[in-house]
Amino acid sequence: MKLESQPLVSVLTPVYNCEKYLAECIESILTQTYKNWEYIIVNNCSTDRTLEIAKKYAEKDKRIYIHNNKQFLNIIQNHNHAFTLLSSESKYCKVVHADDWLFSECLEKMVEVAEEHPSVGIVGSYRLDDVLVNCDGLPYLNTFIRGQKICRATLLNGLVIFGSPTTLLLRADLVRSRKSLYNENNLHADTEACFDILQNSDFGFVHQVLSFTRRENEANTSFAKRLDTFVLGDLIIVKKYGPIYLNNNEFKRILNNRLKNYYRFLGKNVFKNRGEKFWDYHKNGLQELGLPISLTKLVRASIVVLYNRILDALKIN
Repeated sequence: MKLESQPLVSVLTPVYNCEKYLAECIESILTQTYKNWEYIIVNNCSTDRTLEIAKKYAEKDKRIYIHNNKQFLNIIQNHNHAFTLLSSESKYCKVVHADDWLFSECLEKMVEVAEEHPSVGIVGSYRLDDVLVNCDGLPYLNTFIRGQKICRATLLNGLVIFGSPTTLLLRADLVRSRKSLYNENNLHADTEACFDILQNSDFGFVHQVLSFTRRENEANTSFAKRLDTFVLGDLIIVKKYGPIYLNNNEFKRILNNRLKNYYRFLGKNVFKNRGEKFWDYHKNGLQELGLPISLTKLVRASIVVLYNRILDALKIN
């Protein structure tokens, strides 16, 4: 794509205390084969060398801008704040987490798909997730899929295609049209935002590994693992968007299956001494969904877990 025909892409990196990896992240933007971008680094009151590193690169490239938050924001709030800083001239938006990075053809390949299909609101691709390649499951060379279809496949078949914010390119006008892109009550608000956007737009895909997601130092992922937030995040999506993308029978079936799995998950954790924070997180989450935790279901699930453990112990002996 010739430079004069390249629409502007706003690249956003919300960052807090990521001096160890930020330079690698910035370098991956500088080496993009696509050249018409602005890069906004949103420094969330970092106390390490994050700001110093960002300033060093901003002095060398006028396309790099630094925004310093006046007060500390939680991770989802900081993403929403970053989205408000998009240039009014940008056609596309790309989040890159500070401990992630992009392969050099990422912006070029994603913009090509978006430009080819004007109804596409989100473009995804394969990603290198630490040492594994994922976000797969679509037929090879299929670069366009209706928004309704991809969301149905995700809900019905457990397709994991959206990845993380670093994995996706968004059409900027769809970001600007929302007061807040991310639901600040959902730790996995990036996935929820995909379901929201794809109600009225379509999904593009590049069959190429275009981004790298780091797990070692990802604070959000670490918190998610500690409280096992992924299970609740999935249930939030089903409860909120199931009625939109599924018929009534499909929705009831999927919701019931998710709830059964949820109680199996909680039943296993009864024996793991997870602590007050874990139980408060899941109890409050279910309450907000209008699905208050059932002590009867939890006891039944725990008994099944205990019964299976006893059977396994008898088999071993």
